[in-house]
Amino acid sequence: HSFSSAGRRSQLLQGLPATSTVEENSAAGVAVYNFSVTLSPLASEGVAILPTIVNSNPLTEAFDIESKGGLEFRVITTGKPVLDYETMPKSFDLQIFVEDTTGRTDLNILTIHLTDKNEHPVFRGNMAIETVMIYVWEGTPPERIYQVDAADPENAKLKYSLLPATAPFSIKESGAIFSTKEFDYEKDPHSYFLNITVIDPDGLNSTRTVNINIININDERPYFTTKQRIYRIPEEQSPGTSVANITAKDPDDGDSPSRLFYSIQSSDRHFSINPATGELQVARRIDRDALPLRLHPNISLVVRVEDSPSSGHAREMEITIVVEDVNDNPPECNPSAFRKAANENTAPGTFLVDLRNYCKDIDADPSNNQFIFTGLSGFGSNNFALESTGRLVMTGTIDLENPDNPGVEVYTLTVRVQDIAHPNYSSKYPFYTSFDNIIYIYIRIKPVNDFFPVFQNLSYVFSVSEITKVGSSIGSVHAIDRDWPPNVITYSIVAGAGTRDYTNIFWISPTKGDVRILARLDYETTQKHIFTVQASDQEMSTTATVTVNVLEVNDEEPVCSPNFFSLQIPVNLAVGTNINGFRIECQDRDSDPRSFRYFITEGNENSHFTFSPSAGSNTSRLILTSRFDYESGLDTNWVYSLRVHITDDNLVSARDKTTQLTKTGTVTLSIRVIPNPTTVTTTMPGFTVVTRRENLYSPSAWYVPFVVTLGALLLLGLLGHLGLLLLTWLRSCCPPAGKAHSTSLFHFTLCVSSQTMTKLNTIFDGEARDPVTGRVYEFNTRSGARRWKKSNEPLQPVLAMQVMSSATEHSGQGVDGAEAPSKKEPSEKRKELTAAAKLAAKPSAGQSETPGSAGLRVQKKKEESEDEGLSSPA
Repeated sequence: HSFSSAGRRSQLLQGLPATSTVEENSAAGVAVYNFSVTLSPLASEGVAILPTIVNSNPLTEAFDIESKGGLEFRVITTGKPVLDYETMPKSFDLQIFVEDTTGRTDLNILTIHLTDKNEHPVFRGNMAIETVMIYVWEGTPPERIYQVDAADPENAKLKYSLLPATAPFSIKESGAIFSTKEFDYEKDPHSYFLNITVIDPDGLNSTRTVNINIININDERPYFTTKQRIYRIPEEQSPGTSVANITAKDPDDGDSPSRLFYSIQSSDRHFSINPATGELQVARRIDRDALPLRLHPNISLVVRVEDSPSSGHAREMEITIVVEDVNDNPPECNPSAFRKAANENTAPGTFLVDLRNYCKDIDADPSNNQFIFTGLSGFGSNNFALESTGRLVMTGTIDLENPDNPGVEVYTLTVRVQDIAHPNYSSKYPFYTSFDNIIYIYIRIKPVNDFFPVFQNLSYVFSVSEITKVGSSIGSVHAIDRDWPPNVITYSIVAGAGTRDYTNIFWISPTKGDVRILARLDYETTQKHIFTVQASDQEMSTTATVTVNVLEVNDEEPVCSPNFFSLQIPVNLAVGTNINGFRIECQDRDSDPRSFRYFITEGNENSHFTFSPSAGSNTSRLILTSRFDYESGLDTNWVYSLRVHITDDNLVSARDKTTQLTKTGTVTLSIRVIPNPTTVTTTMPGFTVVTRRENLYSPSAWYVPFVVTLGALLLLGLLGHLGLLLLTWLRSCCPPAGKAHSTSLFHFTLCVSSQTMTKLNTIFDGEARDPVTGRVYEFNTRSGARRWKKSNEPLQPVLAMQVMSSATEHSGQGVDGAEAPSKKEPSEKRKELTAAAKLAAKPSAGQSETPGSAGLRVQKKKEESEDEGLSSPA
């Protein structure tokens, strides 16, 4: 319509409209239809607009118009898009427009029918654009591994095939590819290329390639490629030293290097292994000479190889490392210094010490632990000999007392001990140059006690005054010993030196020989002491005699008897009288009886007393020399205490008194002067013995208070038991009265015989019934006296009424009788009752008392007490 408006439409297109066909999938440039253009005579200039397809449908782009020359044209395929019978419309209406130069136009339709063509099958999905890579795990059982996606454009049924036919795969009619075996990566090819062909019923086919890769899994145990199992290394190798290279292979790795992990499973820590390379190295010091390698030098290691650090496959291999001994230890001696002793004059050839017993080489191999002793040296070593085995013996005689002896008591010798085998100490001692052990031997020559000690004198005499102080030295003895070095001499007293009173009077210094006295010497007892002293060097001894002469000295005091006396004298005693006939008698062990002198030194006021004779005798009497004068006041003392001194120097000249000793005895006298004595009594000295006894507690006698306490407790227990027995007997003998019944009037207990009768001149003004026996008795309301009522006597009306009233009141009160007689009962009523009783009953004087009178009195008193407590007093 739009074209007709542009100009006049005329028949310019020759052969159109028309219908034509074209095959699908035709290539570009295929001629579909030929037509021509007819111009009018006026259109001399030709076609203004060439024939053109004016359809707006995109599918029309599959066609185009090209000139064949002149006014001839043809419709061709463009190949864009490719014509597809199955997916495109089955026909195309192409609107072709043309215009000439005169403005005339023409528009016609060319209908092109698309014809079907048998096409090749096509692959879809990944197979349509690339080679498909398929991965299969080794060890996977036969299964479907891939589904081929192919289609026939004509929807025909397709057939599938694969090459090579020998490959362990198959393809099903559905296009599913299956594996036909379980793959082993280590044995089978690692990759397969399969040509998949799909064929339609007309024999058209398409082929694509599938690449199947077998994926390796860790399903194989690694194995060791190292065949050696025993290795030998010397001891003391430094840490890090390589011992062996352990190698292994993992079949899973194929020809590529295996990534394995090595470790040592045994507990030994002498070696380590590189986990990545398998290099076995020394980890720490290996000492062949120490336990346990000394006994077991072979070290067994379990080496483990794994193809994964964890949860992988592993294999183990045991290897043995033999540690070889080297001479890396010098001989050592313990101790390194020896001290031996030998007596002087020891015979040559005497064995002293075997050094081999104290030295050792700790190398394990016998070829490395042998050693010898050499180089004996030192001052005086010519007196000794050393054998190569280490035995040291004497070769000379040494006499210490010999003047030619150098005077050496201790010989210092040195001996060298060294290995026989060539030493290899550098592994343990890097700076080793010389390693000879030196042994020091100290030989002490022991002196032999060849000689006896000898005193300078065969006997010693000492003179000692008898007054020499105890502990004083009186002399010394001395002995010598010819032995060298000189022996220590010990002195002792072996005999004598004692008396009857003292075991030892003398003492000698053990080291100096100084003699001292241990007790006072007494010339009057012993004038000479002889004892034996001994000098000893602990092995040998000799003796000498010591004589001690005691020199006399006046060292004894006069001893007088009595030495104390009390006297009584009358005041008028005549002058010159021997007072009471008293005299003293003196003795002195070292003085003549004529050597005594008598002095009154104290208490002789006014010189009333003296001794006669005053000197020259061993006896003297007490004499009154002057009268007492108390009247004039000259004498005032009635008791005289006289102190009398007796000396033993009467026979000593005045010149010798300054040098000789004088001893003094003492006597004390007590003289009482009696003014008018009737009897003169001589008081003899006496004494009173006072004996004091005291009881003391001894902590050791612990059982005394215990026994006393226990006895007291037992006594108290016994008394308590007896009291309980007595109380039980009393209760059984006199049981307490039970509580009365509700109808009882009185409560009482009879503790006396019911046959007891008492005669009373009493008026019984009341009656009651005994609740125990049931008998009727009479009673006096005032005195409480009771008697049994005779059976022939009638109960008085008044009394019966009173008794029944009381009984009724009592039964209303209960057994406890809490109310007793009523408070409302006046005393006048009781008086009337008493009067009625007097009129009703007057018993004769001879009438007997009722039985149980004593008990009835008790009960009556009880009733009265209840009346007094609960009602007004009667």
